[in-house]
Amino acid sequence: MNMPKEPGKVLVWLVMLISPVMVISAQKPDGDRIIGKWTSEKKNLIVEIYKYGISEYRGKIIWFSDGDEFNHPINSRMDSLNPDPALRSRKLLGMDVLTMLTYDKATFNWDNGIIYDSRNGKAWCSCASLNEDGSLYIRGYWHFKFMGKTAIFHRLGLITK
Repeated sequence: MNMPKEPGKVLVWLVMLISPVMVISAQKPDGDRIIGKWTSEKKNLIVEIYKYGISEYRGKIIWFSDGDEFNHPINSRMDSLNPDPALRSRKLLGMDVLTMLTYDKATFNWDNGIIYDSRNGKAWCSCASLNEDGSLYIRGYWHFKFMGKTAIFHRLGLITK
């Protein structure tokens, strides 16, 4: 491909070359950086975060350690501690445990979510953020962010220390 020698034509040529790349990268919102499979710091849980609708992010359980109960495999475990009796028969595997999370462009975080803990049947407010090292911090809290607990996740497939 021959590049024009005149400065004005060079600029036009560069814009034409770069603009498809800019359009493709502009199509993926910053909020989508959270999408993917994440493993807990203890490596006993894998959650897949996906986009639901236009602006909501959800997370579902795709694997968890069943080392505590070999006679009861993970694909048969139910949400037996849910306060709603109608939901106690749903399977834990594939269940959404993170819902309503939305990306805030001003803070570069995800907020206004709900996180459900199937170990005790309780739901909490939640938020999430990506750390500089690429780890995902998901915080469950009760009304105030300082009154909560943070779980750290690492993107599946990346080597972590």
